[in-house]
Amino acid sequence: MNVNRLTPTLCLVGLSLLTASTTRLNPTRAPGELKFARHFVAAESFESVGIIDVNKDGKPDIVSGDFWYENGEERKNSFRKRKLIGDQKRFSEYYDDFSTIPLDVDGDGDQDVVTGGWFSGTLRWLENNGPEGKQPWPEHEIAQVGNVETTRAWDVDGDGKVEIVPNNPGKPLKYFTLQKPNTFRQVPVAPTQGHGLGFGDINGDGKGDFIVSNGWLENMGNERWELRKEFDLGTASVPIIVTDLNGDKLADMIVGQGHSYGLHWYEQKRTGNTRTWVKHSIDEKNSQYHSMEWADIDGDKRPELITGKRFRAHNDGDPGCYDDVGLYYFTWDGKTFTKHTVAYGPAGVGKGTGIYFALADLRGTGRPDIVVAGKDGLTVFFNEGK
Repeated sequence: MNVNRLTPTLCLVGLSLLTASTTRLNPTRAPGELKFARHFVAAESFESVGIIDVNKDGKPDIVSGDFWYENGEERKNSFRKRKLIGDQKRFSEYYDDFSTIPLDVDGDGDQDVVTGGWFSGTLRWLENNGPEGKQPWPEHEIAQVGNVETTRAWDVDGDGKVEIVPNNPGKPLKYFTLQKPNTFRQVPVAPTQGHGLGFGDINGDGKGDFIVSNGWLENMGNERWELRKEFDLGTASVPIIVTDLNGDKLADMIVGQGHSYGLHWYEQKRTGNTRTWVKHSIDEKNSQYHSMEWADIDGDKRPELITGKRFRAHNDGDPGCYDDVGLYYFTWDGKTFTKHTVAYGPAGVGKGTGIYFALADLRGTGRPDIVVAGKDGLTVFFNEGK
């Protein structure tokens, strides 16, 4: 993020008119493509969204920025009711709120929210007081970590519980493990990191490694890490996805360009003890692939890549900033990716991903729905299947 690129907000005239009700999408979809119904939730410009059952009625609710949105009895009424939970500070066009990670920090059985801020440089959590509790939810600082691009949760130490990992470009890489209620321990990993962050087992030794923009950090055990400078990913996405795409038992990577054009996968090759990476194109026509998920959304027991353009990531300062906005899923057949459109078009017609989005079965259909925030509003795309 470059805070020197701030310009006045692009006015989304007609956004509420275009998305004020649930709208069926993909009218000309190809055979076998998923159908989605678009459901407008709010015109707020928070860039992060998560899923928590706040009122414990068995239905997932939406948490984004300063509000939680109740999952209603009927789809048309879903997420219309909202309640205040926060007071996120605003800096020009940005709210200082760059993740929505559900985690029971205080051990009371309720999912709290972990977030972080670019401008404050603070990693913090919001204490869930329940649907009728004190408003806003109390805010607690975890640590001053430097500018937070965004934050992710991975089980770094393999104990079955997630750690919190902020992406702090130009600052040390570290993660935070919840040792006991309300108490995090900071674990150093590397003296610096760039834009982009991933986690997965690169060398197949059973231990998770960190992926940064200029290489991967091998997990040497006992909280020791060594950098392997085998690639340069540029202003990479968060997350960088680690998975064996071609079934050769070697981990590959899927990488978006968060502030430029391009979406690629990197094929790992091994010759003896030498590891190399072959870059393959997925999509060169869209910019600001900042956030992505790797999950089975079509029920075929194989993951799909869900991603899209982050609407005005650096406001009007990135390549492609005035291009149409898109949200997509990509299927993988073992050799190539195929792009499928969920929503595409000018702002208010297409939809961006924001910096942190969520997948969740909101209606008990067995199909994950897509929930995306951003400077172009908060929207649910109900997954209607094929």
